[in-house]
Amino acid sequence: MGIHGVQGESDATLVGRVLAGDTGAYAGLVARYRDRLGRYAMRMLGNSADAEDALQETFVRGYRSLARCTDAERFGAWLFGILVNRCRTIGGQRARRQERVTQDEPAVSRASVAHTETRDALREEIEWAVAQLSDTYREAFLMKYVEELSYEEMVDLTGVKLSALKMRVARAREELRRLLSEEDRD
Repeated sequence: MGIHGVQGESDATLVGRVLAGDTGAYAGLVARYRDRLGRYAMRMLGNSADAEDALQETFVRGYRSLARCTDAERFGAWLFGILVNRCRTIGGQRARRQERVTQDEPAVSRASVAHTETRDALREEIEWAVAQLSDTYREAFLMKYVEELSYEEMVDLTGVKLSALKMRVARAREELRRLLSEEDRD
Protein backbone atom coordinates (compact mmCIF):
# COMPACT_ATOMS: atom_id res chain seq x y z
CA MET A 1 0.00 0.00 0.00
CA GLY A 2 1.46 3.38 -1.00
CA ILE A 3 1.55 6.56 1.00
CA HIS A 4 -1.78 7.64 -0.45
CA GLY A 5 -3.39 4.52 0.99
CA VAL A 6 -2.40 5.47 4.53
CA GLN A 7 -3.91 8.95 4.59
CA GLY A 8 -7.11 7.84 6.29
CA GLU A 9 -5.39 5.54 8.77
CA SER A 10 -4.75 6.70 12.32
CA ASP A 11 -1.25 7.06 13.68
CA ALA A 12 -1.92 4.08 15.96
CA THR A 13 -2.87 1.90 12.99
CA LEU A 14 0.24 2.90 11.07
CA VAL A 15 2.48 2.37 14.12
CA GLY A 16 0.91 -1.06 14.59
CA ARG A 17 1.57 -1.93 10.96
CA VAL A 18 5.22 -0.88 11.25
CA LEU A 19 5.70 -2.88 14.43
CA ALA A 20 4.09 -5.88 12.72
CA GLY A 21 6.73 -5.74 10.00
CA ASP A 22 5.20 -3.41 7.38
CA THR A 23 8.14 -1.02 7.29
CA GLY A 24 6.58 0.80 4.33
CA ALA A 25 3.85 2.13 6.62
CA TYR A 26 6.50 4.32 8.29
CA ALA A 27 6.69 6.34 5.06
CA GLY A 28 3.08 7.37 5.71
CA LEU A 29 4.00 8.64 9.16
CA VAL A 30 7.01 10.49 7.75
CA ALA A 31 4.85 12.10 5.07
CA ARG A 32 2.25 13.08 7.67
CA TYR A 33 4.70 14.88 9.98
CA ARG A 34 7.58 16.01 7.75
CA ASP A 35 6.32 19.51 6.94
CA ARG A 36 5.26 20.48 10.46
CA LEU A 37 8.40 19.10 12.10
CA GLY A 38 10.57 20.61 9.38
CA ARG A 39 9.11 24.07 9.98
CA TYR A 40 9.78 23.79 13.70
CA ALA A 41 13.38 22.61 13.16
CA MET A 42 14.03 25.43 10.71
CA ARG A 43 12.69 28.06 13.08
CA MET A 44 14.55 26.57 16.02
CA LEU A 45 17.92 26.06 14.34
CA GLY A 46 17.87 28.89 11.83
CA ASN A 47 19.43 27.15 8.85
CA SER A 48 18.24 24.48 6.46
CA ALA A 49 21.24 22.16 6.77
CA ASP A 50 20.94 21.82 10.56
CA ALA A 51 17.13 21.62 10.32
CA GLU A 52 17.33 18.82 7.75
CA ASP A 53 19.87 16.95 9.90
CA ALA A 54 17.61 17.24 12.93
CA LEU A 55 14.60 16.11 10.94
CA GLN A 56 16.36 13.09 9.42
CA GLU A 57 17.82 12.06 12.78
CA THR A 58 14.37 12.40 14.32
CA PHE A 59 12.76 10.07 11.80
CA VAL A 60 15.59 7.53 12.09
CA ARG A 61 15.48 7.59 15.90
CA GLY A 62 11.69 7.40 15.82
CA TYR A 63 11.81 4.32 13.63
CA ARG A 64 14.49 2.61 15.69
CA SER A 65 12.71 3.23 18.99
CA LEU A 66 9.11 2.91 17.78
CA ALA A 67 8.44 0.03 20.19
CA ARG A 68 9.02 2.53 23.03
CA CYS A 69 6.15 4.74 21.86
CA THR A 70 3.74 3.80 24.64
CA ASP A 71 0.71 5.68 23.25
CA ALA A 72 0.56 5.16 19.50
CA GLU A 73 -2.41 7.56 19.22
CA ARG A 74 -0.01 10.30 20.34
CA PHE A 75 2.76 9.28 17.94
CA GLY A 76 3.01 12.83 16.57
CA ALA A 77 3.63 14.31 20.02
CA TRP A 78 6.14 11.54 20.80
CA LEU A 79 8.00 12.20 17.55
CA PHE A 80 7.90 15.96 18.20
CA GLY A 81 9.59 15.28 21.55
CA ILE A 82 12.42 13.50 19.75
CA LEU A 83 12.78 16.49 17.40
CA VAL A 84 12.89 18.94 20.31
CA ASN A 85 15.77 16.96 21.80
CA ARG A 86 17.58 16.71 18.47
CA CYS A 87 17.28 20.49 17.98
CA ARG A 88 18.70 21.06 21.45
CA THR A 89 21.61 18.73 20.76
CA ILE A 90 22.41 20.16 17.33
CA GLY A 91 22.07 23.71 18.61
CA GLY A 92 24.42 22.93 21.49
CA GLN A 93 26.96 21.27 19.21
CA ARG A 94 26.87 24.23 16.83
CA ALA A 95 27.32 26.68 19.71
CA ARG A 96 30.35 24.75 20.93
CA ARG A 97 31.85 24.55 17.41
CA GLN A 98 31.64 28.23 16.67
CA GLU A 99 30.53 31.50 18.12
CA ARG A 100 27.08 32.38 16.97
CA VAL A 101 27.29 35.08 14.32
CA THR A 102 24.02 36.73 13.47
CA GLN A 103 23.53 37.60 9.85
CA ASP A 104 20.91 40.27 9.77
CA GLU A 105 19.75 39.74 6.19
CA PRO A 106 16.12 40.60 7.02
CA ALA A 107 17.25 43.97 8.37
CA VAL A 108 19.23 44.62 5.18
CA SER A 109 16.14 43.72 3.16
CA ARG A 110 14.01 46.01 5.32
CA ALA A 111 16.41 48.89 4.76
CA SER A 112 15.81 48.76 1.03
CA VAL A 113 12.04 49.00 1.55
CA ALA A 114 12.14 51.12 4.68
CA HIS A 115 8.98 53.07 3.93
CA THR A 116 6.77 50.22 2.78
CA GLU A 117 4.69 48.38 5.31
CA THR A 118 4.42 45.04 3.58
CA ARG A 119 3.39 41.78 5.11
CA ASP A 120 6.63 40.16 3.97
CA ALA A 121 8.72 42.81 5.70
CA LEU A 122 6.79 42.35 8.93
CA ARG A 123 7.22 38.57 8.75
CA GLU A 124 10.95 38.99 8.16
CA GLU A 125 11.20 41.36 11.12
CA ILE A 126 9.42 38.89 13.38
CA GLU A 127 11.51 35.95 12.14
CA TRP A 128 14.67 37.98 12.75
CA ALA A 129 13.54 38.84 16.29
CA VAL A 130 12.62 35.22 17.07
CA ALA A 131 16.07 34.13 15.84
CA GLN A 132 17.66 36.54 18.36
CA LEU A 133 16.04 34.77 21.34
CA SER A 134 18.07 32.36 23.43
CA ASP A 135 17.45 28.72 22.57
CA THR A 136 15.31 28.10 25.66
CA TYR A 137 13.12 31.15 25.06
CA ARG A 138 12.83 30.46 21.32
CA GLU A 139 11.88 26.83 21.98
CA ALA A 140 9.15 27.82 24.46
CA PHE A 141 7.83 30.60 22.23
CA LEU A 142 7.68 28.39 19.12
CA MET A 143 5.97 25.56 20.97
CA LYS A 144 3.35 27.88 22.46
CA TYR A 145 2.61 30.28 19.61
CA VAL A 146 3.70 28.54 16.41
CA GLU A 147 2.99 24.90 17.19
CA GLU A 148 0.05 25.99 19.40
CA LEU A 149 0.78 23.42 22.10
CA SER A 150 -0.84 23.63 25.49
CA TYR A 151 1.41 24.13 28.50
CA GLU A 152 0.63 20.56 29.56
CA GLU A 153 1.86 19.25 26.19
CA MET A 154 4.96 21.42 26.51
CA VAL A 155 5.67 19.96 29.97
CA ASP A 156 5.32 16.43 28.54
CA LEU A 157 7.65 17.17 25.63
CA THR A 158 10.35 19.09 27.45
CA GLY A 159 10.30 17.73 30.99
CA VAL A 160 10.47 21.35 32.19
CA LYS A 161 8.18 22.41 35.03
CA LEU A 162 5.01 24.33 34.17
CA SER A 163 6.03 27.47 36.06
CA ALA A 164 9.41 27.55 34.29
CA LEU A 165 7.76 27.16 30.88
CA LYS A 166 5.30 29.97 31.59
CA MET A 167 8.21 32.17 32.67
CA ARG A 168 10.16 31.32 29.49
CA VAL A 169 7.18 32.17 27.30
CA ALA A 170 6.61 35.44 29.16
CA ARG A 171 10.29 36.40 28.92
CA ALA A 172 10.35 35.47 25.22
CA ARG A 173 7.38 37.79 24.63
CA GLU A 174 9.09 40.58 26.59
CA GLU A 175 12.33 40.12 24.65
CA LEU A 176 10.48 40.07 21.32
CA ARG A 177 8.60 43.22 22.28
CA ARG A 178 11.92 44.90 23.12
CA LEU A 179 13.63 43.71 19.92
CA LEU A 180 10.74 44.74 17.70
CA SER A 181 10.43 48.16 19.31
CA GLU A 182 14.18 48.69 18.81
CA GLU A 183 13.71 47.79 15.16
CA ASP A 184 10.98 50.43 14.86
CA ARG A 185 13.43 53.06 16.07
CA ASP A 186 16.05 52.20 13.43
